[in-house]
Amino acid sequence: MTLDASQLAAALNQDVLKKAAKLSQTLPSVPKIQVAGRLVRMVGMTLEVVGTYAPMGARCQIISNNQETVEAEVVGFNQDRLFLMPIGQVHGLEPNAKVIPLEGGIKVGVSPSMLGRVIDGAGHPLDGKGPIPVEGEVSLNGQRINPLHRHPIDTPLDVGIKAINGLLTLGKGQRIGLMAGTGVGKSVLLGMMTKFTNADIVVVGLIGERGREVNEFVRHNLGEEGLKRSVVVATPADDPPLMRLHGAMLATAIAEYFRDQGKSVLLLMDSLTRFAQAQREIALAVGEPPASKGYPPSVFAKLPQLVERAGNGVEGGGSITAIYTVLAEGDDQSDPVVDSARGVLDGHIVLSRSIADSGRYPAIDVEASISRVMVEIVSKEQIQLARRFKQLYSSYHQNHDLISVGAYRKGSDPEVDKAIEKYPQLNQFLSQEIQEQFSLEASLLSLKKTVS
Repeated sequence: MTLDASQLAAALNQDVLKKAAKLSQTLPSVPKIQVAGRLVRMVGMTLEVVGTYAPMGARCQIISNNQETVEAEVVGFNQDRLFLMPIGQVHGLEPNAKVIPLEGGIKVGVSPSMLGRVIDGAGHPLDGKGPIPVEGEVSLNGQRINPLHRHPIDTPLDVGIKAINGLLTLGKGQRIGLMAGTGVGKSVLLGMMTKFTNADIVVVGLIGERGREVNEFVRHNLGEEGLKRSVVVATPADDPPLMRLHGAMLATAIAEYFRDQGKSVLLLMDSLTRFAQAQREIALAVGEPPASKGYPPSVFAKLPQLVERAGNGVEGGGSITAIYTVLAEGDDQSDPVVDSARGVLDGHIVLSRSIADSGRYPAIDVEASISRVMVEIVSKEQIQLARRFKQLYSSYHQNHDLISVGAYRKGSDPEVDKAIEKYPQLNQFLSQEIQEQFSLEASLLSLKKTVS
């Protein structure tokens, strides 16, 4: 059989391609050329680098002449200049220090061995119990889930708090805010939920808190029993802002890891405000203009990006029920972060300073609080009982001044008469000792007894 010119050329091409493929397997791989840059400016926590290239979010290693090394992340650029923010403490950096981009994205090691451990924003142990074996890596930024593929919220979550279980029932996969000023019992309430919840796993993110508070939360609020099924991510206030951001993202990534294993996860983050403040520090440092009360626009873009990662997974998967504390500076409920958080969360629980000052704990203001999914996950009977409770409670407080000075006459309003009669029981229902636990069933029974 004879071949024409085109067939012969095709056969030769096939032969050449096979030989080239075989030859490429025997050649050593060519290492990627790294172009080192240099540090030309450092103002505050912002590092300016020239002479190299790296994308947003990439890691770089800075090496000084005295061999001091600092790891940093690219947070912005301007023409040929990169803006970096250090991940750890900055010591010994010098002008013209060498800057080497590192390969790979931001990954974190995860495994079930993390339960019972306290780690920092980089995943390193803080509890002195040795290294944590890992079984895999996940992205610090997580993977977005199509909202239409998420399982709907249809199951209540028991958090062990009578007032919440009865009047503000939470659902598995709900995201809710705990709004309060300083010193009204947010951390204590979070510790109670951690110990009493029926969730499989608890992930606690302590973001921007004082170091003393981190230690107290782990030892006293969480306790030995609570820690056994928990992972604590702690990035105290003296950590760089980038590490505080990573702490919140790491806590969420760990919760996503356990959710993807089919677990019911309770994510407690204290606080969302410190996360926003860390982003504000970074954004202002790279030149973003301030907008609302000194917060740049990127802060209000970052909040929903973090919050939307929580929630139910796909049908048949696990869930992340997230409770974010939101610090209302000066008890101002119209603070930009508070207001923004209310818009992206599935409800909010407000803690009142006046209630705390009166000696009632937890200091939940039931009139100002709401769970947006409660009507879909509890019985009609409980909805009616909760509504009746709030009506009586509100009637008393609306007439409190008249009642306290003796100006109200019994019989003037049957509803107010009923509220005055029931108020001690209403107040008792909202009160709970730190070591007391009330299941969903016990909370409903107590609610029936209170309003009947």
